[in-house]
Amino acid sequence: MFSTFIIALREGLEASLIVGILLAYLHKSERKSLRGALWTGVTLAVALSLGLGAFLTFTSHELPKHGEEVFAGTLAVVAVALVTAMVFWMKRTARNMRTELEGKASQAAHLGTLAMIATAFVAVAREGLETALFLYTNFATVKTSRGPGIGLILGLGAAIALGFLIYRRTISINLGKFFKVTGIALIVVAAGVLANGIGDLQGAGWIPGSGARAWNIESWLSPDSLIASALAGSIGFSSVMTWLQVATWAAYISTVLTIFLKAGAPKIVAQKVTQ
Repeated sequence: MFSTFIIALREGLEASLIVGILLAYLHKSERKSLRGALWTGVTLAVALSLGLGAFLTFTSHELPKHGEEVFAGTLAVVAVALVTAMVFWMKRTARNMRTELEGKASQAAHLGTLAMIATAFVAVAREGLETALFLYTNFATVKTSRGPGIGLILGLGAAIALGFLIYRRTISINLGKFFKVTGIALIVVAAGVLANGIGDLQGAGWIPGSGARAWNIESWLSPDSLIASALAGSIGFSSVMTWLQVATWAAYISTVLTIFLKAGAPKIVAQKVTQ
């Protein structure tokens, strides 16, 4: 539940901020007539993201065990690569996000309705598709849906509420610290997803070392238990792990987290979306 909450909260707030910035620009530039086009683009982006999530879930269920392991393992590696790139991209560009979005909105407003739909669609779809892919791999990691489903709903609800309050200037938060803390959490979650993906590819025979177990404690910690699911979803710990999985987890955490913490922090302090 923790991992899906963090994923949904961070990605959902990014999308909420994007929509808020675009709405504020239309209000400030007296182009309120384009708000319908903006919401059309947002709706299409959300629908596409939901469609991707449904497609991934359906496809994995229809595959045989070997094919499902290859599918899940490959997507886990891709998802971790995308999320890692996104974490560093946001850290580098967050302080200029409003300026860039307003520039794109200005160009779209001059071109008309279709351009505004496209601008909103592209801006939100990037977050939505990335979220759908990472959430799918995270659900596969914990092998259950109840806890992660609750975390997803709570995270999205909190993100929408925070985005609305920031847009209405009811609250202000230090987005620099928010993205730093959630970035660290995402890196930890991504390490677990990557280790699980390596395990899937080992099980399918695509990567050697499936028999080289670092530990096997299934006799007293069932993979289906609440504790095992919580550990798998938060820090990537599993009742059965190979040495390659452990080494991959440790290498990813130590390398990516060190680079992330050393990189310059985004200078966003108590940012508000100005109407």
